[in-house]
Amino acid sequence: MLSQDAPVATPHASGLMGVPSQSEPAALRAVTGASENCATSASIAATLALVNERLAPQRRLVHAGEEIYQAGERFGNLYILNSGFFKIVSTSPDGREQVVSLKFRGDWLGFDGIAGAAYSCNAVAMDTGEVWVLRYEALLAACAADRGLLTAVHEAMSREIGRDRDSLLSMCTLPADARVAEFLRLWAESLARRGLRSDQITLRMTRAEIGNYLGMTLETVSRALSRLARDKVICFATKGRRDVHIPDVAALTVFVQHCLAPQRTLQ
Repeated sequence: MLSQDAPVATPHASGLMGVPSQSEPAALRAVTGASENCATSASIAATLALVNERLAPQRRLVHAGEEIYQAGERFGNLYILNSGFFKIVSTSPDGREQVVSLKFRGDWLGFDGIAGAAYSCNAVAMDTGEVWVLRYEALLAACAADRGLLTAVHEAMSREIGRDRDSLLSMCTLPADARVAEFLRLWAESLARRGLRSDQITLRMTRAEIGNYLGMTLETVSRALSRLARDKVICFATKGRRDVHIPDVAALTVFVQHCLAPQRTLQ
């Protein structure tokens, strides 16, 4: 893990984590983004329908704080998140906990258990939702008979690898304020890709959990959110400061680029 809040020199922002070039017309970016979101939402719905048809999975209602599996537990099931949000938490031998991944509708949980026949993390619900339980042996048999289902599993694995890469890139290359802005941008875009509102989000994590996930202190997360609010990139809807209004998601990208500008000047 990096040192806790130190900024690191980065490449030009237009090449970072899919940030669009400033020369690209804004209207074209908006149309392209909306088209991609519709395609992703349709793909998630199609995968869920396929899984439901081929495997008739057990549906399980979960509530905030509930775990569907724990580190060390014998592997036997994979899970698909049909609604709600999950965090994946890894625990070190000396008891330190690290939030290593966030899960949204359509995401698969439990891939980490395949290789060692035991789960290596805890999967914890962040709100009320529904997961579909898939027996791994039954899934393998169904994939052998249905190429489309096999492709869906491979795509889910590929997306997980890509998200882990992007998360690591953010943690290793962005200064603290930009890291929080990028976190909010990715959360909002994850909602948009699932056909949900992205202008008004409820953070299902405490400031301490966000800091744990981003490799920052609670205080630094709070300062970054306050700066975003002061710059009118976001605003808080309630005193609890968990409901965040994002007038323009693209403004988060601009904020990240502004954070990087002083570093580029020094290079």
